[in-house]
Amino acid sequence: CMCVSVSVCVVCVGWDKVMRGIDDALKLGVSPLKVNCVVMKGLNDDELMDFVEFTKEKDLEVRFIEYMPFTGNRWSYGKFFPYQEMLSVLKGRWPEMEKVQDHPNDTSKTYSIPGYAGRIGFITSMSEHFCGSCNRLRLTADGNLKVCLFGSAEVSLRDALRGGASREKLSQLIGAAVWRKKPKHAGMFNLTRIKNRPMILIGG
Repeated sequence: CMCVSVSVCVVCVGWDKVMRGIDDALKLGVSPLKVNCVVMKGLNDDELMDFVEFTKEKDLEVRFIEYMPFTGNRWSYGKFFPYQEMLSVLKGRWPEMEKVQDHPNDTSKTYSIPGYAGRIGFITSMSEHFCGSCNRLRLTADGNLKVCLFGSAEVSLRDALRGGASREKLSQLIGAAVWRKKPKHAGMFNLTRIKNRPMILIGG
């Protein structure tokens, strides 16, 4: 089983190339294939239904992501479009939408529409956080471990490896970082005041 998430700017790389890449991935049997869409009020919230229609014939999952504050992304509450509002809009068009049973550590709330090949997911990091069940760890390109996407704390595994750390020592470093993870993030308004990497430098 191979999982691929696609988060791209179609303006930058071209619509045709993106669509061809998605179709090729499906032909190769990549499953689940996830297409991420950050929803921003006044920018692309009028395209929700178009994205859902994209799942009618294609066996993929479109995941609508709440706009999250990161250093440099000019986050504002005026652009924030919460999960429940998205759901209300979509249920107005597809009242038959059904909630799919999520797994214990899923970060997405998943729905299906009878007769549609794909599914729809919502990542509700701001309005309904899932910090208590999140088991995600991120390793940045420069070798730092982040136990929380929204936390500024990082542990350099690169420096430990270059210093000759054993597997046992690395395991201890990772374990200690996980134990220091906070029960939940600081909340969207406080996050705007916390210095963190831009998402493009975090990855994932």
